Amino acid sequence: MLYTHLGRSGLSVSRLCLGTMNFGPFTSEADAFAIMDRAVELGINFFDTSATYGRKRGEAVTEHIIGRWIAQGGGRRDYVVLATKVFGSMDRPERPDPNLDRGLSHRKIIQECEASLRRLQTDRIDLYQMHHIDRACPVDEWLGAMETLRRQGKIYYVGSSNFAGWDLATACTTADFRGAPRLVSEQSIYHLANRTLELEVIPACRHFGLGLIPWSPLGAGLLGGALAKVAAGRRDHADFAKQVEAKRPQLERYEELCRQLGHAPAEVALAWLLAQPAVTAPIIGPRTMEQLLQTTRALEVKLAPETLRRLDEIFPGPGGAAPEAYAW
Repeated sequence: MLYTHLGRSGLSVSRLCLGTMNFGPFTSEADAFAIMDRAVELGINFFDTSATYGRKRGEAVTEHIIGRWIAQGGGRRDYVVLATKVFGSMDRPERPDPNLDRGLSHRKIIQECEASLRRLQTDRIDLYQMHHIDRACPVDEWLGAMETLRRQGKIYYVGSSNFAGWDLATACTTADFRGAPRLVSEQSIYHLANRTLELEVIPACRHFGLGLIPWSPLGAGLLGGALAKVAAGRRDHADFAKQVEAKRPQLERYEELCRQLGHAPAEVALAWLLAQPAVTAPIIGPRTMEQLLQTTRALEVKLAPETLRRLDEIFPGPGGAAPEAYAW
């Protein structure tokens, strides 16, 4: 396993982050336990989850599963860099609560951190991330809540997710002014077929020293051998088939290039992300043990400059950072 620091922090994390969103809805608890154990054996020490994962509003199914895994002991909690998130609705459908709805109020952050700690059966969260920007809440308010939690020793680092470039700049400069904990990472969608982040989010991350944690690194399956899967009837969902058809010319060139390289498309997509200087660790979200083992093989794939150039031709980016990408 390869390791790197999370942004400018001294925290060492594996170059692949184990995403847990499938634990509960698609992966049984027993299989999730086996995947987490195997991930640790492989050297993956970075686990990402969220209070909203599990597809049952307000029940935090996935955090409960991880908590029961941690409770088995054996050094599990001490080894893992545990990341979770706050923002989404955590009230029950039968009992709506406006203060548990989506948002980043001081009250919600403190309350939800306490709830996550109980579910995860731990006394601290290594990386506490805001799952989305809250336009209705002042930056000072949610920064103050994170400052309180860190002072209490309940969180160690603060991260963001799905923030715009100017949100990152505002958060970092406000934190500096207040003497509050600065963001160390941004988690956002980024993959070969979606490179919008290169305009402003990635430049902001590099300027402020934030590690980038890409989610959906395979584009919801588009970059994982989609043509072969659709042809074999393994992905017959209408929306997925429509996306495949819209990008068929690119996918044909991409999958042919992967065949020439002798690597599975998923391995090449992850290897491309790992070759991007701003990227700390793509989030892999295996449903099965087989998927976990396949994705870790991406660490062995080294893409030559010519291959990276060909991938840029197939899936061109926006042309660099803003404003040079669209102006003189």
